[in-house]
Amino acid sequence: MASIIPGYEYDIFISYRQKDNKHDGWVTEFVDNLKGELESTFKEEISVYFDINPHDGLLETHDVDASLKKKLKCLVFIPIISRTYCDPRSFAWEHEFKKFVEEASKDQFGLKVKLPSGNVASRVLPVRIHDLDNEDIKLCESILESVLRGVEFIYKEPGINKPLSHEDDEKKNLNKTKYRLQINKITLAIKEIILGLKEAVSEPLIEKTLHTQLVAGVKNEKTGKVKGKSGKFNKRSLLPGVAILALLIIVAVVAYLKIFKRDKVESLKSSDGRISVAVIPFQNMTNDTTWNVWQDGIQNELINNLSNSDELRVRRIESITALLQSKGLTNYTSITPEVANTISRKLGANVFIYGSIKQAGATIRVNAQLIDSKTEDALNSFQIDGTPDNILHIADSLSRMVKNFLIVSKLKKEVFFDLQNYASVTSPEAYRYYTYGQKAFLKRDYPTARNWLLKAITIDTNFYSAIILLPVAYAAQGLFDQANMWSLRAYKKRDQMPLQQQIFTNWLYAAAFETPHEKIKYLSQILEFDDQVPLLHFQLGIDYTELYQYDKAIREFEKALEIYNKWESKPMWAFNYVFLGDAYHETGQFKKEDKLYKKAEQDFPDDYAIIQRQAVLSLTQGDTAKANNYIEKYISIRKDKLLSDAAITSSLAAIYSEAGILNKAEKYYRQALSLEPERPGRLNDLAYFLIDKDRNIEEGLKLVDKALEINPDNYSYLDCKGWGLYKLGKYKEALLLLEKSWKLKPGYSHELYLHLEAAKKTVASQK
Repeated sequence: MASIIPGYEYDIFISYRQKDNKHDGWVTEFVDNLKGELESTFKEEISVYFDINPHDGLLETHDVDASLKKKLKCLVFIPIISRTYCDPRSFAWEHEFKKFVEEASKDQFGLKVKLPSGNVASRVLPVRIHDLDNEDIKLCESILESVLRGVEFIYKEPGINKPLSHEDDEKKNLNKTKYRLQINKITLAIKEIILGLKEAVSEPLIEKTLHTQLVAGVKNEKTGKVKGKSGKFNKRSLLPGVAILALLIIVAVVAYLKIFKRDKVESLKSSDGRISVAVIPFQNMTNDTTWNVWQDGIQNELINNLSNSDELRVRRIESITALLQSKGLTNYTSITPEVANTISRKLGANVFIYGSIKQAGATIRVNAQLIDSKTEDALNSFQIDGTPDNILHIADSLSRMVKNFLIVSKLKKEVFFDLQNYASVTSPEAYRYYTYGQKAFLKRDYPTARNWLLKAITIDTNFYSAIILLPVAYAAQGLFDQANMWSLRAYKKRDQMPLQQQIFTNWLYAAAFETPHEKIKYLSQILEFDDQVPLLHFQLGIDYTELYQYDKAIREFEKALEIYNKWESKPMWAFNYVFLGDAYHETGQFKKEDKLYKKAEQDFPDDYAIIQRQAVLSLTQGDTAKANNYIEKYISIRKDKLLSDAAITSSLAAIYSEAGILNKAEKYYRQALSLEPERPGRLNDLAYFLIDKDRNIEEGLKLVDKALEINPDNYSYLDCKGWGLYKLGKYKEALLLLEKSWKLKPGYSHELYLHLEAAKKTVASQK
């Protein structure tokens, strides 16, 4: 039976030592009871892999990877943690536990998942049946890279420590646990994890927060006129998405902190995707003929070392020698750069290496230049000093420097131009991992992106560009604590950076911990270095939008699109059109908005966010038939992406709310809540709508109280209740809640700021 999420073989994998099941069948009984509880908890069939047969194709002599690869492709991994399980020599430990952690860390979800409650849990859900020694606990935690948690099935009396069973009396059990209740507890834990995974697969946070309740004009149902800006821009849902967009600019900015200009490496790659290189014999400039042998020697070492790379195609030494001889150039000191370039072009090489050997006292200096054969521009120069007795080491070091430079140059051309990075990194391996991370990010596979970025940082702990991209991947899934940690790490290193990077790091810190005003200040400073960075202008537009300064936002969004047009390139993503269209909508420029979406359709056909905006615009203009077509298309696309019925219904509510059709909006918010009545986010969505639109403040407060019972420290829920109390005239109570919400918020929220300021002023005026 396949998993309830496509692409996975099982929902649950049970891993255990045969020793723990051999005599009393404890694991078999546990699995039977778990399956029964799962059936009464889930509407869907939950598939469980449990290998009761120790010889089920899993012998040490069999192909372990082939046997387990599919089976380990599961949502939740349950290891039965016993005294015998924690054994690196055991099959379950090595080929199941470790392997799952390794593979899950790289898949689309990652090892940890955000739960519907807002908490984060590991997909490894341990079942502990013995108290463990400290060494065993540390061993488990070294694999999980976190504290060993889980559900305990341990029965304890003085002198007794055994797996918990049906017959055990919880009153005698020092742990006070009952078997039946523990089965229920682990089932509910599984349900939370699977719901979190389904939500993640439905819609990554970066998409969810941007498609629900994007800024839009609110139309008055009676007059048909667009209201003023105050109070209608719902930042509660938008804030995390805006924060992520803010962090995304990181990748674009460092594209302009260049080691070398883009046009200098534009022609390096051949049609086969590799860089072809010709190494010209080095010139002996020492006035000592004994060094003549190293003219060919260093050339030969470079050719041999560079040939070991799949990214490079190195011309053979015989071809170069034959061309030199055909020109009568036996004395290498007569090889000029022009001659070297001619030879390189005849060999069809993209670049050539031209160098010399010099001596000053006991020091030998080898210089080399890497030159573009087509433009004759020097791409880079290298210099190595040493002594005569370590000339081979000099040649080896020079080879490594040249190879690293060329491979990194090639890798930089393999990502979207906006995301190219020219920061100082010399390790091709680190940069390769960084490139993989960028590609995964563009595919919205954020856990995989994080995994590659962490590998890059492990190799090069000062790889600034990887360090500052990492918060984006964390924030994209709502893991703001980790995102802020990496933002702070970059901020602490700012004094070691060049001026532009210092300014940018200040901006990064502002994006995480300060307000749009500070972000605008730093972005403006960065633009003084280069004002042709479209994502910088796009981000400025985002920051102005967050402050409701739509005219300024339009100027920046339009500038970003102008640059893309000049490049004859489409924007990196549809949100360039979405946010500009929304700003047009806010300012009543509906004709411009409509024209913009027609262009957006060409660049991003069937993009859900564009279609959503088109639906809002059509409803606002009263074209119901056209709007219904867009809405049907929107629903179809979101269902194809496995978005839940409740999430789709909530999106429809947002569309009608943004178009000012509040009766239908309320209908859909209520319908979404009926589909997921225990979900705090659904409770809060309806509550805020009822409160903010003055439709039923008392009912809204009752609903948000239910949400707060589930998650009492959610800043958005606290803001909702505080705003409701403010509207009822309970200003002091409102102020306390809004102040608490402000302290708990993961980033700046202008809407919350306005709520808080209103409460402060009202309370102050009553004194």
